[in-house]
Amino acid sequence: MSDAATQAKPSSVFQRFVLPGLAFKAVVIGGGYATGREIAEFFLPAGPWGGIAAMVVATAIWSVVCAVTFAFARRLRERDYRSFFRVLLGRAWPIFEIAYVLFVVLILAVFGAAAGAISSATLGTAPIVGTLCLMAAIAVCTAYGNKSVERVFTWVSVLLYGVYAAFVVFALSTFGSQISQTFATVDGWHPGWLSGGLTYAGYNIIGAVVILPVTRHLSSDRDAVVAGLVAGPLAMLPAFLFFICMCAFMPAIAGVALPSDYLLARLEQPWFRYLFQVMIFAALLESGTGAVHAVNERIATAWRARTHEPLGARARGAIALGLLIVCMLIADRVGLVALIANGYRLLAYVLIAVYVVPLLTIGVWRLWKNGQSEWVTQ
Repeated sequence: MSDAATQAKPSSVFQRFVLPGLAFKAVVIGGGYATGREIAEFFLPAGPWGGIAAMVVATAIWSVVCAVTFAFARRLRERDYRSFFRVLLGRAWPIFEIAYVLFVVLILAVFGAAAGAISSATLGTAPIVGTLCLMAAIAVCTAYGNKSVERVFTWVSVLLYGVYAAFVVFALSTFGSQISQTFATVDGWHPGWLSGGLTYAGYNIIGAVVILPVTRHLSSDRDAVVAGLVAGPLAMLPAFLFFICMCAFMPAIAGVALPSDYLLARLEQPWFRYLFQVMIFAALLESGTGAVHAVNERIATAWRARTHEPLGARARGAIALGLLIVCMLIADRVGLVALIANGYRLLAYVLIAVYVVPLLTIGVWRLWKNGQSEWVTQ
């Protein structure tokens, strides 16, 4: 989206410094993160202390890459990923689009599978019911553009952080002694902690580009850098809290498809178990909304350039629904654990090659070369 579309009144501190981080968290938290499956996959094998070290590595990478991405995008005065990569990669920009299409197919399939698993485990329905509900909710939220999407990021974040905080309180009071014992008895950092942190950061960092429409509120390079540095900790905080609680049941919990449900059953708080599942569904909603909205903005920019007309709500909703139907059909045929374990590692390497490496070399060089000057898409 062009800066001209930004609201006439000055953006608030929240919109400039916090909203981008909440949006980034919204994209990375869906699916395996919210259910605890990704945490079990990438952090638990390193042990309690190694897992924390891996999280620190991932957080640092997120913050640095988000800061550079936001600053680079602000200089472009455009907020869709096509414009971003046309400048960053030149004629090679379609390589990213191919990788991003694969990313969207994969994560939406994961979200659909997760929604189905939650619906089945909590309500006893067929998995397809949860998947269809998620599809409909994402289509509605993305149909009305930036303002609607930003409200989703804000209010779901309030629910999410509140539920995770309550979860930690209940966990510490119920099996806090087991958590302490794990940290006291497991020595050292297990092999693979660094690769786990790097891989997890690598495939999730794409979220910094996905949420570019939200960076329309940034008014300076300083805003971009601060918002980027804040984004890393905001996105990792729920995972850190969840990981601490999961350590009580190492190593058994590592092989569970839904670690969140495994822990909730042991809290013996039936009402909170349902609330937590609602929160996970909301997390899937905001993550899916972020991914689909990025595609809508990409199409809207091309549509506006060709017709000089904005892309309407009906068209946005139809595009979103069509994309969701195609992607989430995969979730009926592939399990959640297999999707995360087999698909995400390969995707991480591809995204690092076509996004992170060029950004931290070509992108940083261009920002430094141009100093305080402004430049736009050629």
